[in-house]
Amino acid sequence: MIMLDSFSFAAKSYFKTGIAAGLALVLVNPPSVSAEAAAVPQMQRTPLLEKTTELPGKNITAKVIRVNFPVGFKTPWHTHDGPGPRYVVKGTVKITEDGDENTYAAGQVFWETGRKMMVENIGQEPAEMIIFEMAPANH
Repeated sequence: MIMLDSFSFAAKSYFKTGIAAGLALVLVNPPSVSAEAAAVPQMQRTPLLEKTTELPGKNITAKVIRVNFPVGFKTPWHTHDGPGPRYVVKGTVKITEDGDENTYAAGQVFWETGRKMMVENIGQEPAEMIIFEMAPANH
């Protein structure tokens, strides 16, 4: 019986040492990653616009607005409550702001100052924009 207990203790000790050594070997020399596992799509981050701006006050109301423009639609001259980036989701729009005209297509982003402007859908399909607006709070 004593012999069995001694063997049992030696086997357990050897087993624990073997597990520790195997774990250390895997951590120091991890198994190689297959080509399939390496081909997993990764997130991509692409800045579309960076602009330093002075906010209209200490407290602002930030709005995200979706705007749809039918084919040929043209807004009257107007202003928004605040400046911010504008993202063209689909279509092609002509932006006239302070006498400057620029054309933007799907996937493009531009900065609107909040001054007097006009938007015209000049494409052959409906246009859609996302407006990120920063206006004084309680405006």
